[in-house]
Amino acid sequence: MRGRAPLRSLPLLLLLLLGSAAETPPYLPAPKNVEVYSYNFQSLLRWSPVPVENGTVLYTAQYRTGSWSAWDEMGCTRTPQPQCWFPPELQRRRRWTILLRVRAELGTLASAWAHCPAFVAERNTTLGPPRVNSVSASPGSLLISVSPPFAPEPGDILQYLVSYWENSTSATEKQKLSESKTLFQIGNLKESTLYCFRVQVQLRIYSGHLLEGQPSAPECHRTALSEATRAGYIIPLFVLALVVANLVAAALLILWKNREKIKYWAQPPLEIPSHFKEFLRDPGSAGLEELCSPAEEEPQALVLGEGPGQEGEDPSPNTSRDRAATAGPPQ
Repeated sequence: MRGRAPLRSLPLLLLLLLGSAAETPPYLPAPKNVEVYSYNFQSLLRWSPVPVENGTVLYTAQYRTGSWSAWDEMGCTRTPQPQCWFPPELQRRRRWTILLRVRAELGTLASAWAHCPAFVAERNTTLGPPRVNSVSASPGSLLISVSPPFAPEPGDILQYLVSYWENSTSATEKQKLSESKTLFQIGNLKESTLYCFRVQVQLRIYSGHLLEGQPSAPECHRTALSEATRAGYIIPLFVLALVVANLVAAALLILWKNREKIKYWAQPPLEIPSHFKEFLRDPGSAGLEELCSPAEEEPQALVLGEGPGQEGEDPSPNTSRDRAATAGPPQ
């Protein structure tokens, strides 16, 4: 009898478990990978989307400072985007310690709050590279104008770390200099030489440390020639041009003086025509007789008239004899 008691209580336990499962509300997970992305003091809270089978998950983000316990809205309440920009009043607080949290919401369901580590913009932001506005090359230097990657606030101490080197086939050591102005000069450079450089901004923060930014892309520029060096190139070129002009003039004078000889040398050789060559080889050939025989007399027109010639025309003597021969002696 005692062995059957556990068997009788088993259905009752199953009913209790099913009832408790039916009373448990659905579970909505909290967002993961909550972090702050900050570039040039423009900060953004972002997280991984919460996957669900049906419906659209909305998110609510809040913040508070390290010295205040109350949470405030960030302007991202029930937003479908998995990110939230810091409000303007929060963007300006570079030295404040900011605590942030976000939760997911689906209908009446709400997840637990997901927190991210404390954020201080002056310490955790990423500074981009400065912008190179212009580069002016002179014989021994480069004059560079840059702009900071962000809008400085009153009291900000900025420095620009410049690395430069000679762009040659052999390995050259990079040299560095630090400038506090946006217009600075790299001096003691070689003339007409290609130099490359890149600039990196440094911000001195409240603790006294330097927050280093990203370096700019390398730029290469060639230094100019000095006036003395340019004159050293121009004078030899002028002398060379003068020598070439004199040589050309002398050559033309020589050609003019020897123009008759050149004309004689330039004439083609004289050759006897082929038919004259044949005659010289055989003087009795018929070909020469044909060449030397007088041309046949051209037929002359005979003009006959019944009476004396026309007025103003004298009859030709040959014509009168021909007429007398034709008439014959008188009978």
